[in-house]
Amino acid sequence: MNEAANGFLARLKQRKLVQWALAYIAFAFALIQVLDVVASQFDWPESLRRGITLALAVGFVVALVVAWYHGEKGRQRVSGAELLLIALVLAIGGGIVWQFGSPTRSPDAAQRNPGNTAPDFAADAAASGLRSASSASSAQAVPIPAKSIAVLPFENLSEDKGNAYFADGMQDLILTKLADIGDLKVISRTSTAQYQSHPDNLKAIAQQLGVATILEGSVQKAGNQVLINVQLIDARSDNHLWAEAYTRTLDNIFGVEGEVAQKVADALKAKLTHTEQLNVAAVPTQNAAAYDEFLKAESLAYKARDSSLEADFSAADAVYRKAIALDPGFALAYARLAYNQIAGHWFAKHLSPERLDDIKSAIDRALALAPQLPDAHLALAYYYYWGFRRYDDAVTEFRRTLQLAPNNEGASQGLAYILRRRGKFDQALMQFQHVLTLAPGDRENWSEYGITYEIVRRYPEALQQLNRALAIDPDYEDARGFGVRALLFGFGDVSKARVVSAGTNTWRLTYTIAGDSYNLIGPRAYPDFFDRNFDAALRDWDAVSTTTEDERLISRVARVTIAVVAGRRAAVRPECEKLKPLLDADLAQNPDALGPLQRLSWVEVCLGQDAEAIATARHASEVLPLEKDAYFGAFQLEALAEIEAHAGRPAQAIDLIRQLLAIPAGETMSIIRLERDPIWDPLRNDSRFQALLKQ
Repeated sequence: MNEAANGFLARLKQRKLVQWALAYIAFAFALIQVLDVVASQFDWPESLRRGITLALAVGFVVALVVAWYHGEKGRQRVSGAELLLIALVLAIGGGIVWQFGSPTRSPDAAQRNPGNTAPDFAADAAASGLRSASSASSAQAVPIPAKSIAVLPFENLSEDKGNAYFADGMQDLILTKLADIGDLKVISRTSTAQYQSHPDNLKAIAQQLGVATILEGSVQKAGNQVLINVQLIDARSDNHLWAEAYTRTLDNIFGVEGEVAQKVADALKAKLTHTEQLNVAAVPTQNAAAYDEFLKAESLAYKARDSSLEADFSAADAVYRKAIALDPGFALAYARLAYNQIAGHWFAKHLSPERLDDIKSAIDRALALAPQLPDAHLALAYYYYWGFRRYDDAVTEFRRTLQLAPNNEGASQGLAYILRRRGKFDQALMQFQHVLTLAPGDRENWSEYGITYEIVRRYPEALQQLNRALAIDPDYEDARGFGVRALLFGFGDVSKARVVSAGTNTWRLTYTIAGDSYNLIGPRAYPDFFDRNFDAALRDWDAVSTTTEDERLISRVARVTIAVVAGRRAAVRPECEKLKPLLDADLAQNPDALGPLQRLSWVEVCLGQDAEAIATARHASEVLPLEKDAYFGAFQLEALAEIEAHAGRPAQAIDLIRQLLAIPAGETMSIIRLERDPIWDPLRNDSRFQALLKQ
């Protein structure tokens, strides 16, 4: 036995297998290090990196076989044919292992083979947050221009901490002036809000934001006295390029933002057009009280956009009106008031036609006072878009805004949104990439970018972008909700979806994308619902806080829908009888309101009023057809398919499903959802439905 072992060891030494093995390991390790750098620079997919590693592992075995074969004491030189053989085996072996050993699959494969294949997605919000903006900046693989700047939040040095609105307002006004300068790249406020006023790691922050310079500032307000300190820093060298202190009273503070913007432009050697010079020098108001009220309104408006609550939008409206009452010639106040109102119409509660007319009057007043005011053109663009879906008119105004303020994030976002509404999803993805150069730290942009990937059923990329949104803000509810949906519809991964859905305690109820059952039942409860754990889904709703009548109504209808799908119609029929007159009353005020239409259709299914339910759901699909909105229109069509299925019309439901599978509608329709979601149980045994699953 010992002789045999000794003989084997001797043959190993003769053929120098150990030397070959060590040499190959050293070569492979060095190659992996080089390829890792290249892969990071060119953003190679993880599957390609894994395939290379597996191919090198196969090559190790091949190298040992060749060494053994090569002969006694390794005296023979390796022939060209043998080298070709090694390369061929490496390629074939690596390809086979990559193809069959890799757990990452294409979206099409995942559609047909559901399972726990989803990439890690915000399983731990804290861990996700550790990646912070560094992960967001990884997509910014473009050279950083010298004439680029980010304005960090201004520090409030006032003894009265209630003056924070004043410091925030000064930062925003300076940033707005800088955004008007086309020769500069200016990062939006939404990307800089997460940083401290005077951070230690300026170079890292500048790299994350893709800028060469940083503007820091502080504001101290005491009574009528204001001290503003600003300094422009070259983040690459940490040198101060310019600094100045402005000691003013509230009566002569007007125009400081323009002065700062001009000094920054001079320091960076930026060239301004004549129109840009006029916009930068323009003073918004000469009324100190109006100026102060305007800055307060701005703070409230940012809060409203973050919460999407009707009360917050109304609070900002009231203070904007105070500023306008103090100075009827305050064009910027008119423009920002109009923008805040149309945002409230879109995100919180739809306004009456008369209220929309009032918004248009405010915009017209702003444009009459200041025809070249970018904010007025931006408000008009969103008035056309959010108020009426008049896409051509909105695009014209978005482009006009960008002519006047080339760095305006809102206008660039608007162009991306409209491309998506028009079904031009590839172009929308490209536009979102541009938006992210202006706002690489904006959670909303990463989230919207991810949604667009979800629509085209590229679920792995969707989760990647949504995770970046959560890296910026682990409690961002929209990104969590969209992530839950992608995990369920893209991968059927209930366990991960359940973790993500439980990551926050508050879900907005009044702002819902009316349409399919996911948006009605909600991301908190849908993982349990998807898993047919209906009692748990109902308990999920017990944890949702409802404070208004609208919220309580949505909660009640969501519970009814869960019960109907669970086969408990008889038990909830008394509740449905109470709900129907309430929903009828809502629709009497606005017959085209999508939310009440969806809720009524499910209540009518509950009551056995199948023809009425189908008519209600069809009306919603006619209010917002695919031709008018390729994004939200898909939800209405899917909702009609759901009602058709539960109202005993399987053929019509299957026709609609087939239509949705044939178009980019991954946010609401996928093979995995058809296979797993109990919403489709009425069709489960239909041969036509089963055939769809095999397509």
